[in-house]
Amino acid sequence: RRRAAPAAAASHTRGAACVAHATLADDEIYRVLSANQEVSVIAVVGTRIVADAAARHKTAPTATAALGRTMLGALLLGCFKGDDETVQVNFKGDGPLGLVTAISDNTGLCKGMVTNPLADPPLRSDGKLNVGAAVGLGVLTVSRAHPEWKSPYTGMVPIVTGEIAEDLAVYLQESEQTNSAIAVGVSINKELEVRSAGGYMVQVLPFASDETISALERIIPSLPSTTDMIADGCSAQEMAERVLGELGSLPELATRYTPRYGPCDPEDLRVRMMRALASMGKKEVEDIITEQGKVEMTCEFCQVTTVFSEQELLAAK
Repeated sequence: RRRAAPAAAASHTRGAACVAHATLADDEIYRVLSANQEVSVIAVVGTRIVADAAARHKTAPTATAALGRTMLGALLLGCFKGDDETVQVNFKGDGPLGLVTAISDNTGLCKGMVTNPLADPPLRSDGKLNVGAAVGLGVLTVSRAHPEWKSPYTGMVPIVTGEIAEDLAVYLQESEQTNSAIAVGVSINKELEVRSAGGYMVQVLPFASDETISALERIIPSLPSTTDMIADGCSAQEMAERVLGELGSLPELATRYTPRYGPCDPEDLRVRMMRALASMGKKEVEDIITEQGKVEMTCEFCQVTTVFSEQELLAAK
């Protein structure tokens, strides 16, 4: 039986375009089955969460695109899994970005970071951001973890293009033996702000018919980019419906989440940072008190800085 090849796709609907909206659709993650229950689609609109990440890390346009795509990929891989399960996606390439990391839980809570947020190589010959050159070649690692597991499940594959979507599709095929098509995109406007961001993942279930696979092979290559659909007002549901096209969907069985950046609760960060201070040696803490009188710690994911006073440092000894 033929199986749809993994690909970074594009998007279409059961014939209809997205409903015109005055503003962009709200961030949302939407999972639905095709009408014949042979295909699963997860679609995400993540414009605001990617803009949040870009603002926190003060990323250059290409770094914004790379970090945003990685976060969207983590959301697609991590949402709707088991309770308390998390997924971490690491792109460790030889390009100027360094390490690009995103972590997502099963409900849409996601955060990310990049080693060099100012990486911004020249545009490609077609005028698009050169994310592949920024990431470079190296290793893509995906780790799935759960508090009850003895150790995380980790899969590694070579980075093929550095464009994120294609590499995630290769990972799903080679490490999880999942037949998928995946698309993620981040569009930057002339003001260097996030214009639109989102993506989708199509998974063909094992019992899918040749007719279903043929339909997907017709639909997916004909679709506009995810960023254009979202800029045109597509919601996550409308994008999923366009992906399924003539196959139709079962919206009554759909599941939705709202993606959020985090966890970045200041009090939670403070507790975790205090725990790290308490693990330091007594002399090290005393040296800090003598030299600085206080400590400033910044979360590398949230970019939130917490200041600990001399009294708090003494309590941590």
